Amino acid sequence: MLTKEQIAQRIAKELRDGFYVNLGIGIPTLVSNYIPKGVNVVLQSENGLLGMGPFPYENEVDADLINAGKQTITTLPGTAFFDSAMSFGMIRSQRVDLTVLGAMEVAQNGDIASWKIPGKLVKGMGGAMDLVASAKNIIVAMMQTNPKGASKLLSECTLPLTGKGCIQRVVTELGFYEIKDGAFHLIEIAPGVTVDEVKSKTVGKLTISDSLKEMVL
Repeated sequence: MLTKEQIAQRIAKELRDGFYVNLGIGIPTLVSNYIPKGVNVVLQSENGLLGMGPFPYENEVDADLINAGKQTITTLPGTAFFDSAMSFGMIRSQRVDLTVLGAMEVAQNGDIASWKIPGKLVKGMGGAMDLVASAKNIIVAMMQTNPKGASKLLSECTLPLTGKGCIQRVVTELGFYEIKDGAFHLIEIAPGVTVDEVKSKTVGKLTISDSLKEMVL
C-alpha cells in the first residue's frame, strides 16, 4: 500500500508546466513537496496567496505565513498576497487549472462529501464548495477506508455533499481510479496490492481496466 506521501507523489506527476494549482487540506498539501523537476506550477491558496513554496523547515517557520489549512508555508520570489474576495474570484472564474482535494466519501457518479458538522471534527465546508463547482479538473487524494475500516468509495455518499458529479480522478493507498460511466475504473494498482483487496475495500461499482498497470512513483 502507498503511504500518504506516496499518494501525493503520484498525484504530483499529473502536474503540468504552467499550471495554477490549489491544494486542499490533508494529503493534498504534501503534493507541493514532490513537484517534478523542470515543471513550474503556481500554488494558490483560498486565504489570499499565489506562489507558495514548499513547507518550511523548523528554522524557516514564520507564524504570519499560513495556507488555508492554517499550516505554515514558505513564499517564492514573486509571491502575491491579496484578500479572499480576489482569491475566490480566481477560483470562480476558472483560473485554477487543477485542484487536489481530500474527501470523506466519493460516489461512483463523481459526488464528493468532504465536510460534516456532527462532532465538529470538520467545522464547515470552507472553500471546497467553490473549488468543486468551478475547477477545470479535480483529483481527490484520500485513504480508501475510514478509521473503522469502511470503504470511502461508495455507490452513494452518506454524508452531506460538497459537490455533485464533479470528481473525475481519485488516488488512494490502493490505486488510481478514473470515475466515468457511473463506476470507479481502476487504471493503476499500488505495488503489493491485489485486485481482490481493492474489490474488498470498494463499495461502489468497480471496473478493472483492461490495461491495468502497476503504479510507478
